[in-house]
Amino acid sequence: MTTAINHKKILLVVGAGDATGGAIAKRFAREGYVACVTRRSAEKLQPLVDAITISGGEAHGFACDARKEEDVIALIEQIETEIGPIEAFVFNIGANVPCSILEETARKYFKIWEMACFSGFLNAREVAKRMVTRQRGTILFTGATAGLRGAAGFAAFAGAKHGIRALAQSMARELGPMNIHVAHVVVDGAIDTDFIRDSFPEKYATKDQDGILNPEHIAENYWYLHNQPRDAWTFELDLRPWNERW
Repeated sequence: MTTAINHKKILLVVGAGDATGGAIAKRFAREGYVACVTRRSAEKLQPLVDAITISGGEAHGFACDARKEEDVIALIEQIETEIGPIEAFVFNIGANVPCSILEETARKYFKIWEMACFSGFLNAREVAKRMVTRQRGTILFTGATAGLRGAAGFAAFAGAKHGIRALAQSMARELGPMNIHVAHVVVDGAIDTDFIRDSFPEKYATKDQDGILNPEHIAENYWYLHNQPRDAWTFELDLRPWNERW
């Protein structure tokens, strides 16, 4: 097994999509961090890995089912032993699927919880085990307004996001004394993605008026959280466009 190159600093993004997760990976890579990014399909990660490499950074893509404990354990072990120590971890899986509670199925409710909450526990636990031995690190969870209040038709998503927020709160209280900064980011509003452009054209039309979130601007806040001094750590940060209803 290859020994880790300890001078490298690693960012791990679980759920590195084309918007927020990818932007966070690029932001940290600009600062010299090696971006390790995951999705269920490694093929979908290649454009992100290529973009970081072309810009002079280093990135590695991994296919991983974040809900499977054995896969998560193997992934963290591989990164830590073959690439370097994980200094910052971002959990960025969403699973925002609306459905009336009267029509929701047990299978879909459970799957949403697995993706948006349980997988966050599995990945954060494994990363935390490594960070504790080094007495340093940052763990950031991407949350949503659904983690603060449940909307009609979003019972499954709200339950999962309430759960991930509670996990972040507990981890922050336990790991803070060990010099590990845990924070929860509430992203409240539409993000500049192809999905919003194609599915909600009226909302997307507000982009020119700063009416939707720019992934690069979201990423700046993750970088800011990672670099906070521990005498002034933020636990919860909420981000929303100026025109978003609270």
